[in-house]
Amino acid sequence: MSEPAADPAASSGPSVGVVTDSSCDLPQELADRWGIEIVPLSIRFGDEELVDREELSTADFWARCAASDELPSTAAPSPGRFEEAYRHVAERGASSVVVVTLSGALSATHQSAELAARAIGESGFDVRVIDSRSVTLGLGTIVLACAERAADGAAPDEVAALATELAARTRVFGALDTLDNLKKGGRIGNARALLATALSIKPIIEVKDGVVEQHGKQRTRSKALAFLVDKVKEFEGRMEHLAVLHADCDDVDAFVAQLRPLTDGDIVVGAIGPVIGAHAGRGTIGVAFQER
Repeated sequence: MSEPAADPAASSGPSVGVVTDSSCDLPQELADRWGIEIVPLSIRFGDEELVDREELSTADFWARCAASDELPSTAAPSPGRFEEAYRHVAERGASSVVVVTLSGALSATHQSAELAARAIGESGFDVRVIDSRSVTLGLGTIVLACAERAADGAAPDEVAALATELAARTRVFGALDTLDNLKKGGRIGNARALLATALSIKPIIEVKDGVVEQHGKQRTRSKALAFLVDKVKEFEGRMEHLAVLHADCDDVDAFVAQLRPLTDGDIVVGAIGPVIGAHAGRGTIGVAFQER
């Protein structure tokens, strides 16, 4: 990702605004730099519902998870929250909006964005909604690329086409460090979870065609990280927009250092927030990129 010559989010910003949702796991400073509007999902702990990024920080989320035996759940934004975002982008001077959302196969977020687009479109405001078919920084890297293109003065058709094209070639791989969340969510029994923990099994997942699939397993965390590095090596020279996503991991810097020789570009590093973290669990680490 290139550095902007000037702040593209200034009041005289691009005519195409870019909107996404908080599952993107983009660092806020990057979103601010590129004028990306982030619509938050909500997180529920029992009867308590908190708005991601507004009422619940990533650090607070992980602290709550550690203190609770109950698995938090997530809720998609209302169409009204998306409408509010579209209007905010219009107030900043944009004449159209390209929205890139969390995979529609995993959440009602995409549907909310489309309902809001239809509602505001009645006033003549141009909104294009694209399904990223991805999660976390798979989505985030698509959004960043679209914001860069919009800042260069691209037309709405071009930005929307870029989002669609990148979605088709985005790859996301991750290593889960714990099966606690799967156990809490009833997706794996206590006996299996205890056995897997005793054997230090680390499931490898891949986001494929908009859904999360198992991609294998490794016996230790060090082997899981080595597997991810090898996976990136497979695409060396034919990938772009490499990013690292992590859920409160203290070994992320060492992991990023292993990846730096494999790419000529910058590596975006983002913390996995509540939306994805509620399902993946603390210690999850992974990579996202677009295959050329």
